[in-house]
Amino acid sequence: MTDNDPSAFYALQRARWLGRDPEPQLHNARFLNSSEEAASTRNTSSICLPTPFPWRDPATLPPRAWVYGQHLLRGQMSCTVGPSGIAKSSHGIVEALAMASGRALLEDRPVGKLCVWLYNLEDPLDELDRRITAAMLHHGIKPEEIGGRLFRDSGRQHPLCTATQVRQGTRIEPAAMDRLEMQIRVRGVDVLIVDPFVSSHQVNENDNGAIDLVAKEWAALADRCNCAIELVHHTRKLSGEEATSESSRGASALLGAARSARVLNPMSNAERDKAGLKNDPAPYFSVTRDKANLAPPGKRVWRRVASVDLGNGDSVGVVEAWEWPDPFEDVSVADLLAVQRAIDGKHPRKDAQANDWAGHIVAEVLGLDADSDKSRIKQLLAAWIKSGALQEERLPDGKSRKRPCLEVGEWASV
Repeated sequence: MTDNDPSAFYALQRARWLGRDPEPQLHNARFLNSSEEAASTRNTSSICLPTPFPWRDPATLPPRAWVYGQHLLRGQMSCTVGPSGIAKSSHGIVEALAMASGRALLEDRPVGKLCVWLYNLEDPLDELDRRITAAMLHHGIKPEEIGGRLFRDSGRQHPLCTATQVRQGTRIEPAAMDRLEMQIRVRGVDVLIVDPFVSSHQVNENDNGAIDLVAKEWAALADRCNCAIELVHHTRKLSGEEATSESSRGASALLGAARSARVLNPMSNAERDKAGLKNDPAPYFSVTRDKANLAPPGKRVWRRVASVDLGNGDSVGVVEAWEWPDPFEDVSVADLLAVQRAIDGKHPRKDAQANDWAGHIVAEVLGLDADSDKSRIKQLLAAWIKSGALQEERLPDGKSRKRPCLEVGEWASV
């Protein structure tokens, strides 16, 4: 180590602080670009020796330390992927508040009241404060409920660079990782959310080798500090297709290193029509945990971005849970019987484009709008046909053509 070798200096300081052998740390701090150099500097004392497997009673094995649903886990790095502008940051803020308050603001319930550090590398601090305040107002969280367990910082004031690309290869910046580690330990941080990942380094994001090094540094940090780390990442440009976690921008090594990954997708126009949301301007998106190394894949859940007035002239979007509407909500067996009586003998058409579509009768009986509630009405008719309450018959339309019409099948009994 030379006096002008800052990486080696920080590695030595880090090793001494953690009570570790400094030589492996010095080795890791240096970028190695050739097998010859690696062989000359390898520390033989760090060679892994085969370790026999010790059988233990399965009941004595420690369970996985999930802290939030089956996405965030102590000692592991996870990822959330989504296109720009879909409210990834706002979603992370609500989840951070859920963990800090110990409340299930969305579907998942945290294991308790956790210490969460939001490190947003794009937005200024005052914008973060607006979003956090709006989310607290919307979800009814009082300041005392988070009790000093929520930290937020901005890359505008405190830029973060964990790795750089140099002529010899990729260089991990140990000073940056050391500072993060020290703050996590001092503050007792349970969950660190870094948003976005691309702003946390200066390496070629398409270089799998470089991204693998960076991602594993984050995973190692989570392991050393026994905390959960969430990296928020962008998707690549998509040509209209739905994204998966594998649609993340750049090298695939990031997702390979993550133990859990989920993807955010905007609600399509067809889905909005099906859900009866034509007249609702609010954005909707889905969240799917589709990469799950340590748990079964999660089901798709939905989110709505509500507009919250701060009282200072600003309106801020806040993410809330949203459930797909049940077409049979507030529809009883008596309602079905009323529809059957209205349809009986009239032979209305099954085709929703026909002037005498059966859906018009359903709308009139149930007090629905045949246009704005068309998707719901179609779902009701399909379910009743499948159950046998209504049945299809092909009848002439007056032009010697037989058209599919509906007639009563098995009468409902009230």
